[in-house]
This record gives sequence, structure tokens and C-alpha cells, in this order.
Amino acid sequence: MKTKDKSRKWMWWFLAAIGAMQLYFVRELLAAFALFALGFGAIAIVIATVYMLHSGWAFAVERLAASQHPVVAYTKRSVNSVEDFTRRGVVAAVSGTEELAKRALGRSAAAR
Repeated sequence: MKTKDKSRKWMWWFLAAIGAMQLYFVRELLAAFALFALGFGAIAIVIATVYMLHSGWAFAVERLAASQHPVVAYTKRSVNSVEDFTRRGVVAAVSGTEELAKRALGRSAAAR
């Protein structure tokens, strides 16, 4: 009977050790899960913040574009005039380049 009790004692100690290891492993897994949840939560907050800033900026620009305030109208005219000036400059530069290319080709053909 004594050997039977010794065996049971070691069996319970072995089961307790396995249970303790499992609980430690579970605690480690829960800690890792908590860290990952915090990390993904932080990423989600950053993405939500950027989205809200973008939405607010788009709403403000739309309201500003629809505004009839004199300063806004003056700014729109200024921007449009700069765009027209730039567009004319690009068209003039492209046509000037084409003229130079035609002249160069004409000279090379006359030289032959």
C-alpha cells in the first residue's frame, strides 16, 4: 500500500507541474494577445484619425469652393489667372520647340 501512495503522490505532483506549466503558457499567450490588441488598436486609431482629418479637410474645401465671400472670389480669380498664364506659357513653349525643330530639320535638308 505504501508504494501505491508514493506513486499517487508523484502522480499528483506531476499533474500539478503540468497544470502550472499550462497556466503559465496560457498567461503568456494572453499577454501576447493583449500586446497585439494594443498594437492593432493603436494602428486603427491612427487610421481613423487620418480618415477624419481627410474628411474634414474635404468638407472644408467644398464649403470654401461654394463660398461667395469677396476674399474667396478674389482668390479664385487670382488662381484662375495664374492657371491661364501658365497654360499659355506651356503652349507657347511647346509651339516654340516645334518651330525650332522645324527650322533645324529644314536646315539639315537644305544642307544636303
